[in-house]
Amino acid sequence: MLDFFTIFSKGGLVLWCFQGVSDSCTGPVNALIRSVLLQERGGNNSFTHEALTLKYKLDNQFELVFVVGFQKILTLTYVDKLIDDVHRLFRDKYRTEIQQQSALSLLNGTFDFQNDFLRLLREAEESSKVRAPTTMKKFEDSEKAKKPVRSMIETRGEKPKEKAKNSKKNKGAKKEGSDGPLATSKAVPAEKSGLPVGPENGIELSKEELIRRKREEFIQKHGRGMEKSSKSSKSDAPKEKGKKAPRVWALGGSVNKEVLDYSAPTANGAPEGAPPEDINLIRGTGSGRQLQDLDCSSSDDEGAAQNSTKPSATKGTLGGMFGMLKGLVGSKSLSREDMESVLDKMRDHLIAKNVAADIAVQLCESVANKLEGKVMGTFSTVTSTVKLALQESLVQILQPQRRVDMLRDIMDAQRHQRPYVVTFCGVNGVGKSTNLAKISFWLLENGFSVLIAACDTFRAGAVEQLRTHTRRLRALHPPENHGGRAMVQLFEKGYGKDAAGIAMEAIAFARNQGFDVVLVDTAGRMQDNAPLMTALAKLITVNTPDLVLFVGEALVGNEAVDQLVKFNRALADHSMAQTPRLIDGIVLTKFDTIDDKVGAAISMTYITSKPIVFVGTGQTYCDLRSLNAKAVVAALMKA
Repeated sequence: MLDFFTIFSKGGLVLWCFQGVSDSCTGPVNALIRSVLLQERGGNNSFTHEALTLKYKLDNQFELVFVVGFQKILTLTYVDKLIDDVHRLFRDKYRTEIQQQSALSLLNGTFDFQNDFLRLLREAEESSKVRAPTTMKKFEDSEKAKKPVRSMIETRGEKPKEKAKNSKKNKGAKKEGSDGPLATSKAVPAEKSGLPVGPENGIELSKEELIRRKREEFIQKHGRGMEKSSKSSKSDAPKEKGKKAPRVWALGGSVNKEVLDYSAPTANGAPEGAPPEDINLIRGTGSGRQLQDLDCSSSDDEGAAQNSTKPSATKGTLGGMFGMLKGLVGSKSLSREDMESVLDKMRDHLIAKNVAADIAVQLCESVANKLEGKVMGTFSTVTSTVKLALQESLVQILQPQRRVDMLRDIMDAQRHQRPYVVTFCGVNGVGKSTNLAKISFWLLENGFSVLIAACDTFRAGAVEQLRTHTRRLRALHPPENHGGRAMVQLFEKGYGKDAAGIAMEAIAFARNQGFDVVLVDTAGRMQDNAPLMTALAKLITVNTPDLVLFVGEALVGNEAVDQLVKFNRALADHSMAQTPRLIDGIVLTKFDTIDDKVGAAISMTYITSKPIVFVGTGQTYCDLRSLNAKAVVAALMKA
């Protein structure tokens, strides 16, 4: 029932393989290596490739990988036990050959493991068959069937009677207690002192206590009322001081059209041009041609580093030596128990840095699988080893399989005499139009002509916003500097139109006019809105853009996972193509507002396995950065 079982080293040498079917296991195993092992996604020991389910186990001590594959439709309960048994037997049987740690010895070594594997497989299959299916318990076998019917009737009848009696007693006690205040006043001190209520216990004392209590209640009641009145008078005073003054209209309040008209003046029926804007404020500082790497450090970090170096100079050498030796473990192999407390702290630290909770758990589980059984050096602690492994995993996650190089792809599209099309999508209010304008400025600085397609026909003011950006970009790159050719232009058809049709017309217009890049702006939509997600999938399927960018905020935590998963799922479900187009890259916005809580970058990249192409860090056109994986991980691991 198994398709294959293979054992290979982490260096890529296949030590032994069992083939249950004629199909080769090379494709599924290579997919497992590319998508899971190389991408540091080992939190789950299961992987699905086409019609196969692959389960694997890592041996970090001997650098081995054990992989079993079977059909996805099958439910094999003995697979986990089989992997554990094969791992244990193979490691113990060929320990000396594996410990030589040389590729030549592994190649020349003979691993005759076929008979042992078949025996373990047979035992695992028989053990799964031995377990009889659990049968439903009959009524005759239950405890209820052993009780006589008479006892069941009596117990059922007694309970409501007792409840009724108790409720009657409680009602009578309430009525007696409400006859007068004297009875309650007598009962309270008697209960406190533990004596029965009666005249022989001193009625005079109870009256004095009653008077004292009434006096305390009166003082408390009137004292609170005075405090409330004083507080209300204090709170009302500033409201009166800060009260908004009513507007005084000119001409004694009479309605005058000329006075109340605050619209822009017109000349010959057309509005006059907007007042001149400061180009430096719009453009920002820095080079717009070359994208700078993201810098996550701050002045607080430098000050903290300087302060941390001062007390270290005053420490004695003896104390520093003992501090260094504290927590060291010898040459021993790591176990789950050793790493449990450290991984718990790491998981909480990642969640505090805005990493989604599920992804933080999977990351820590992946690190545990990577380090379990690994032999540590003499001068290394568990904390430093786990932290270093987590840093390596995070850097690997932020550098996914595909790297998006827009400038190279645009030049390739120029050679084929067609425009390069980029579609922006995302939820509402994340900054799609603003970052589209930043990317337009970056492309203009690199000498490419840009056509902006206004396909957000839903939000009021969306077309006007792009019109303003186009006017400002033209001011920064006037046609006079480019031989009279307009380097940026807006393609709009108004509101309420089909977005897919507008995008198609814009691409055709760009092809005829010789534009290099088409940037398609779409309407913001929530991931749960099925009609709008269907419209987005239609736009992408019909126009087949070269790049689909998801624009997301750096402020989100767990919501990033939900957004990306549902966007990809909606694009796959509502697409009419055989192989649907999904998200190709991510634009992370508002990165300047989160300080060192950069976990959203990890969450988004981990979910999609797609790169973060651009990072928005401000309001001007130059505030666009490329992701620096090591700087992000350093900010993420900072305490």
